[in-house]
Amino acid sequence: MTYVALPGRPGPRTGLLVRAGPSPPATTLSRVNAPTSSSRGAATGRRATAARTAAVAAADGPPGTASGETRTALVRRARRIDRILAEAYPDARCELDFTSPLELAVATILSAQCTDVRVNQVTPGLFARYPDAAAYAAADRAGLEEQIRPTGFFRNKAASLIGLGQALCEHHGGQVPARLEDLVRLPGIGRKTANVILGNAFDVPGITVDTHVGRLARRLGWTVETDPVKVEAELAGLFPRRDWTMLSHRLIFHGRRCCHSRKPACGACPVARLCPSYGLGPTDPELAARLVTTGPGGAE
Repeated sequence: MTYVALPGRPGPRTGLLVRAGPSPPATTLSRVNAPTSSSRGAATGRRATAARTAAVAAADGPPGTASGETRTALVRRARRIDRILAEAYPDARCELDFTSPLELAVATILSAQCTDVRVNQVTPGLFARYPDAAAYAAADRAGLEEQIRPTGFFRNKAASLIGLGQALCEHHGGQVPARLEDLVRLPGIGRKTANVILGNAFDVPGITVDTHVGRLARRLGWTVETDPVKVEAELAGLFPRRDWTMLSHRLIFHGRRCCHSRKPACGACPVARLCPSYGLGPTDPELAARLVTTGPGGAE
């Protein structure tokens, strides 16, 4: 059996072992002493990254895991990562501004393919003009489209908002329902948006699988699934229900600020030594630090 150490983890001098090449059935990840990244040159880093990538690709772990670790080890590692992210992002929260379930529903619909920053610039005037479901139901389409134009896809979004207002008035007394099965039947609201509303407006735990959550779940080796519903189910099995909403916020914060889609800041990542995808981005601490952002970041 051959093992390759994942080198270059910042923080404590520990790394992860992953199987490389032919091997017996899956074994658990083990911690070993590994040198830090500060003394490694670019060439060494590239060779280490290539070795890591090949090793992870060769691992033949059970379905749903990325590196062959046991279920118990996966759960422990996942929950440890969440604890570290909780320390790294103590202010993690929904970054859309709202004061009611309806406002959150509207803001979340507008956030599709748009930054939260831009949505928050548009919604104060929108909420003042359309204070309740009846106002959206009776809205002039052209006027509504013009008001939400800066968020993009304004025609489709306007149709969803008008349909949402009408459905709420016809079936829910003008109020946003607090059940998943009711929410997903409303125009413009899918499972992701429903979980945002439940978790942040009604304190009902839910996992919001947006692009950030899905990407990080795969990079962290929590799942190999790409379908959001399947990713949600996988994550639900790793964490206590009470943690689902905050887990989503932490992953979104981390995805927007550090673990970017194209170029993750691996050398500045607080969970690098627990991540099987370490090395996808720059591992040099100074280079990585330049990639870290402090704001909400890009669109979903």
